[in-house]
Amino acid sequence: MESLITTSKALRKTAENMRALRLEKELTQAGLAKRSGVSLASLRKFEQKGLISLESFFKLAMALGCLENLVEAIKPLNESFSSIDDVLKNKEDKKRQRGWRK
Repeated sequence: MESLITTSKALRKTAENMRALRLEKELTQAGLAKRSGVSLASLRKFEQKGLISLESFFKLAMALGCLENLVEAIKPLNESFSSIDDVLKNKEDKKRQRGWRK
């Protein structure tokens, strides 16, 4: 599936959203850095350029109270069934446990 957003735009938008959450909670950068255990330099770099390690990003999300929402957002969609045949067909279709080799 093709994406309509670039990775650089997604990084910038994510950083903007996290900054907005920080401000909404009336936290300074130094306050969030201390609360999350992420260095102030890393937090500043993230808010300015959108660059941060995944672990630090999750620490910030936990401190801002949105970690569970992030994890839920990438959860696979549940399939809905319209008939018993759909349920039976789904049981027969084995889901891949590994990615395709290119």
